[in-house]
Amino acid sequence: GELVIVPLMNADLIKTIVLSILPVSELRGAIPYAVYKGFSIPIAASISIAANICVPAIAFLFLESLHRLLYKIPQYRRFFDSFVDRARTKVHTKVEKYGYWGLLLFVAIPLPATGAWTGTLGAWVLGLSHKKAFFAIAGGVILAGIIVSILVALWGVSTQTIFFKPVS
Repeated sequence: GELVIVPLMNADLIKTIVLSILPVSELRGAIPYAVYKGFSIPIAASISIAANICVPAIAFLFLESLHRLLYKIPQYRRFFDSFVDRARTKVHTKVEKYGYWGLLLFVAIPLPATGAWTGTLGAWVLGLSHKKAFFAIAGGVILAGIIVSILVALWGVSTQTIFFKPVS
């Protein structure tokens, strides 16, 4: 027989990974996009969740390195400070009341500005342990992925809801 090699990285897979990592879309954009492009819901969710779980590591690395250099630029500082204030406000009450479980639940609810990026930034601002925060955020990402997958299964990929961005 002839050996057939299937390319593992196609454009739709790469776009799904990128959407999973972008703060504006995360799982709410990635899972519907992947399903729209022909991935099954379990595969779309697995790829999206795996990529989104990388966000805390990327964000903590950025905050501990490149951010320090960029913070010297006034425009960046103003943008970042306003973003930090919003993240602190959203995350603080949940973390103060429920600890790392509050962080997990905050990330798990797939609403705008409640994903892995905001959760990581909030954990960083509040001085939480990076390791414990990573596991709480990862747990929240898995739950959010399950929720978005169920919503996609129930409503399809083009339905406009507060939970995910429609694919048109």
